[in-house]
Amino acid sequence: MCGIVGIIGNEPVAEEIVEALKRLEYRGYDSAGVATLENGHLDRRRAEGKLRNLEARLRSAPLVGKIGIGHTRWATHGAPTEGNAHPHATEKVAVVHNGIIENFRALKNELAGEGARFQTDTDTEVVAHLITRELLAGRDPAEAVRLTLERLEGTFALAILFDGDEDLLIGARRGSPLAVGHGDGEMYLGSDATALAPFTDRVTYLEDGDWVVLTHAGATIFDSLGHQVIRPTQRSLATALLVDKGNHRHFMAKEIYEQPEVVSHTLAHYIDMSEGLVRLPGDLPFDLADLKRITICACGTAYYAGLVGKYWFEKYARLPVDIDVASEFRYREVPLEPGGLAIFISQSGETADTLASLRYCSSEGQHILSIVNVQESSIARESETSFPTLAGPEIGVASTKAFTCQLAALACLAVAAGRQRGVLAEDDERKLVQALIEVPRLMSQALKLEPRIEALAKELSRARDVLYLGRGLNFPIALEGALKLKEISYIHAEGYAAGELKHGPIALIDEEVPVIVVAPSDTLFEKTISNMQEVAARGGRIVLLTDAEGAQAAGDQPFETLVLPQMYQFVQPLVYALPVQLIAYHTAVFMGTDVDQPRNLAKSVTVE
Repeated sequence: MCGIVGIIGNEPVAEEIVEALKRLEYRGYDSAGVATLENGHLDRRRAEGKLRNLEARLRSAPLVGKIGIGHTRWATHGAPTEGNAHPHATEKVAVVHNGIIENFRALKNELAGEGARFQTDTDTEVVAHLITRELLAGRDPAEAVRLTLERLEGTFALAILFDGDEDLLIGARRGSPLAVGHGDGEMYLGSDATALAPFTDRVTYLEDGDWVVLTHAGATIFDSLGHQVIRPTQRSLATALLVDKGNHRHFMAKEIYEQPEVVSHTLAHYIDMSEGLVRLPGDLPFDLADLKRITICACGTAYYAGLVGKYWFEKYARLPVDIDVASEFRYREVPLEPGGLAIFISQSGETADTLASLRYCSSEGQHILSIVNVQESSIARESETSFPTLAGPEIGVASTKAFTCQLAALACLAVAAGRQRGVLAEDDERKLVQALIEVPRLMSQALKLEPRIEALAKELSRARDVLYLGRGLNFPIALEGALKLKEISYIHAEGYAAGELKHGPIALIDEEVPVIVVAPSDTLFEKTISNMQEVAARGGRIVLLTDAEGAQAAGDQPFETLVLPQMYQFVQPLVYALPVQLIAYHTAVFMGTDVDQPRNLAKSVTVE
């Protein structure tokens, strides 16, 4: 993740920007930078490494401008060097950016063909050149930004500073969060409210697609269509020690909406975005090409992530996978051939059964790789290799963003294994990586289904039992959807492989039982729809999650159809996870349960 800050002040702002960036340093610390306007002209200071290096640079060469932007970086495109550090600038603008511009290569080629000279390896620099091109064509800054935003594909939060204008700062967001802070004759931008807490407690959270024009006098907000809109201003309780819910009612909702951002940064940790290839961090203590079998252990939602990983490893790397819940695995005395790879998945890195299974596998001569969200955890420390999921703090007990970040890490590992084992050609790898790069944007589109899901939840809240069906990669998503509904709404729910319906579960079907079918139009679609028709014939109330092609093929059989964007089959689990999370969330909210702290559950299960 990257952190961004912008300030229109009445006194020099560089020191305040750095202090605000310190509150965002958990989002990235590969490099940092600040740009201000001094006598109307852009000037900037950047440094590789942590913020203390930038502070040292500013002590030796201060910036005294009263308007500025700052950035602390987690590298995505290009190495974490001073040259690639933000802000990126032309003679007209300086830009800081959090997110991934998917179509930056095409834009870069277009701009270079027109004479633009690029100085970095980043995707962000194309934003600065696009805005500059529009300014040179005679557009005013707001119009230049609006036209630029129309050209960008992907996810972003942006803060933009304009040469010659000390009373103008423009911000924009799509997928990545951005908040506006209101001061006394001063205005602020920040990746979250914690960065703005020292300056103001009056905060406006921009909605997805919004962009904002800031001056000393206030903020003018526009939606994605360019229409001026009003967004509520609220009092923020954010402090340096408090994770803020933002404009969400529950932490779970906030964490669902954070997924486009945190998944993009997890992917960026494992993918060379410039080359479109997987680049695993560090040197693995084993050779993926030599592996004969993988063992995966996890609990709860992390186990379902491992189930998806099993499909990926077997299909794309031709590696057989054994997977088990850790509470069973640890007592089975499983015979393991020395030199195999055992993968352990845990959000907290402290799950007792998973840790015990890890120790057993280690004693049996297995290589140990963990996928965890807390790098200082016991599981991470006791692993040969630890793959981080850059989800940030997850407060809600029901895991959401940690799950999709686990999927992102597993997907990259499976692609790397396929490549090293000679199963995937480089062109195949590039296709899979491009599909992963598109996931944050697809997630943002999926989140737009929320109003329909909220209405559907009222119907589901009256059910005593709910069934979830899926095939292939989407069978684990059916299991995860059922678990989420059970966890927070307390409605009994079960997930089944769709082909197993006729082997018992179909006996439960009547007009009182909703059946949620996860069926994008992939190679298994026709089979799943046949199972759905069996449900319809018995009066079951079908909720179909599919794409436009699938919705057309399904006709009017479903009680409700939620249409997601088309996507490559490989990445479906990452995107289809979001609507099943929202279904559970809104059903629980409607029923009045404690969403963030459901009864009888704990965030980290550290006892057997």
